Amino acid sequence: MLTHPSQLTAWKARILEERSVPKKTVVVSNGTCGRASGSLGIIEALDRELDRRGLRDTVGMQVTGCHGFCELEPNIVIYPEGIYYGRLKPEDIPSIIEKTILKNKVVEPLVYADSKTGRRYALQKEIPFYRKQTRLLTEDNLRIDPDRIEDYILADGYQALAKVLFDMTAEEVIREIDSAGLRGRGGAGFPTGKKWQFCRNEVADRRYIICNADEGNPGTYMDRSILVANPHSVIEGMIIGAYAIGTAEAYIYVRMEAPQAVRQVTIARDQARKHGLLGKSILGSEFHFDIQIVEGAGAYVCGEETSLMASIEGRRAVSRQRPPFPAQSGLWGYPTNINNVETWANVPLIIRRGAEWYSQIGTPKSKGTKIFSLVGKIRHGGQVEVPMGIKLREIIYDIGGGIKDGKQFKAVQTGGPAGGFLPAEFLDLAIDYDNLVQAGSTMGSGGMIVMDETTCMVDLARHYMHFTQEESCGKCVPCRVGTRQMHDILVRITRGEGKEEDLARLEELGDSIRVASLCGLGQSAPNPVLSTLRHFRQEYVEHIKQRKCPAGVCKELVSLPSPKAPPTGRKTKKRQHD
Repeated sequence: MLTHPSQLTAWKARILEERSVPKKTVVVSNGTCGRASGSLGIIEALDRELDRRGLRDTVGMQVTGCHGFCELEPNIVIYPEGIYYGRLKPEDIPSIIEKTILKNKVVEPLVYADSKTGRRYALQKEIPFYRKQTRLLTEDNLRIDPDRIEDYILADGYQALAKVLFDMTAEEVIREIDSAGLRGRGGAGFPTGKKWQFCRNEVADRRYIICNADEGNPGTYMDRSILVANPHSVIEGMIIGAYAIGTAEAYIYVRMEAPQAVRQVTIARDQARKHGLLGKSILGSEFHFDIQIVEGAGAYVCGEETSLMASIEGRRAVSRQRPPFPAQSGLWGYPTNINNVETWANVPLIIRRGAEWYSQIGTPKSKGTKIFSLVGKIRHGGQVEVPMGIKLREIIYDIGGGIKDGKQFKAVQTGGPAGGFLPAEFLDLAIDYDNLVQAGSTMGSGGMIVMDETTCMVDLARHYMHFTQEESCGKCVPCRVGTRQMHDILVRITRGEGKEEDLARLEELGDSIRVASLCGLGQSAPNPVLSTLRHFRQEYVEHIKQRKCPAGVCKELVSLPSPKAPPTGRKTKKRQHD
């Protein structure tokens, strides 16, 4: 139990002293995607081979969260060299031990090979996927076993908390976060420091903070990756935020569909309690604070803050009108501050390294880095962390390797169902909150889905409208009824039954839903349709006027040539005589 900040420093020194430094360390990626690809088999094979060869004293093995390059799971990195092997099978392990561990040679067939150039990259830091990233939050994923708080302590964990509790006032903490320019990473991009200040300014005898980990956008997995790989960074950020806002109670709301994230954040919470970093008199200070974990049942609407709070309270998850905003009247009617996982994880980094350092990264209005889930028709998908202001082209082509199978780029969706689709003319757009909104999309929580020429934008708009219509909480008429009407029109268009006036009707409905819906999810529900109408209107016209789907996706509009009639028996017989 830690009762003074000096004990935190002493604990770190003791861990370093007690841990033997192996000649080599094998780091295994064991996040959700790693496990799905077979990382547990790799861990078993490593255990077996290290025991068989008697290498436990000289070779260490560290099991970590996601390393980001999901296309190459399961993978390992061997230190101190940083040799990277991907798409491994258990039978590859003996040769890795024999050649790389014992003889310092690279197993060439297992290193990353660029499919376009044929060049091989043995070191993780040289692989193009990693080279253009700025991994402020995710680089520690390669060093931390999420089951061991000691690994987080070695990475200067909870040092920012000690600094805040003993060297800073609450007002100074808020000013530091505000000066850093941190904006909420959950989608809206509201300045975090100002949000904290609003909540602190409310006169109340109780306040709450919440971590929104209800990541429900299709194709997104940034938040769960952080919780799986480095949960203590989120917990430390929440403690700092609670100190600044003036609250003793918090909730982490994480959907039960991410069981590994639930497990890791629960372990981290319990470890923090055990060591005096949560609960009464944190680090011997006068500050008391604790966290409860609530599992959501998987409703997309619970990503919206008022619905999320209703769920925590045990009520049906439906949105409510604002104002009052949560900072004024939130959980059980008390002032409440809600930030998402990535926002909280940035907080210790800013306190530890300073607002001036952080504010140098990014653009004038969007500071720091952003984590994206890069998926779709991309050669190298995965979780990427890049500085704000990077161009779409750099993410898609330099990091993602371009479009797979030699196809042509068609569009990229940012912001999930609440976002929009951007065509090739926006590839040189510098990514930040304001630029994406001006282009007709949003940052969202960080989903980035790439489409190629085989994607039908009309059918994709229909798909997203079906999703949002199904996930609507149903409380307000514009969202409940309007999304269904938009979906029905899109279904008719994809069946070849569309009319020219349908396009104006879609725009009219979309504008009405945007203006009249109660919550942000309803207000943004028409975005995929409106953005495709804006950038791919001709494709809608071809579906309606020519009854043609250019991408060949809409089945009712794809006409196949009639098969040739089989020859009659007489003709067949005649040919046989001939």
